[in-house]
Amino acid sequence: MIRRLKRARFAKQKVEIYKPKVDHRYHESDIVSHDQNAIPSIPVDASSNILLLSFDVDVVGIDEAQFFDRGLSDVCVQLANQGVRVIVAGLDMDFSGKPFGPIPDLMSVAEFVTKVHAVCMDCGELAQFSYRTVENKDVVMLGERESYIPLCRSCYTQRNK
Repeated sequence: MIRRLKRARFAKQKVEIYKPKVDHRYHESDIVSHDQNAIPSIPVDASSNILLLSFDVDVVGIDEAQFFDRGLSDVCVQLANQGVRVIVAGLDMDFSGKPFGPIPDLMSVAEFVTKVHAVCMDCGELAQFSYRTVENKDVVMLGERESYIPLCRSCYTQRNK
């Protein structure tokens, strides 16, 4: 996502980037990748704030979309209907393997969906699950490498037995 947004800026497009205010793991306002690539963003409390802040823009980026409220899908559709290119990143499943937040709705209205996989920390295959390594049953629990590891379906199923 960071690469796509930087390319849009390089192409002289007006870009606004948002992330949920609750997510300050790597930086208070920047979006930061695991390999420390960063791009400035605006932390917001609710998806409706994105509409209030996004005027006269060509591209809107939204990171950690799973932490937003369910209204995010309507916000993205409204922006897209206004001709804004909307780029969203987020986890499609929570730690228990269930659909996460507004992501299923977003995937259903998106023109394009690209699923990116990590590498399974147990076997090296493609990983699509975030396995929580600490005891906590809350659906939303901010954490990094100390709390989650990526696993493939087989290894995830094995650990959950």
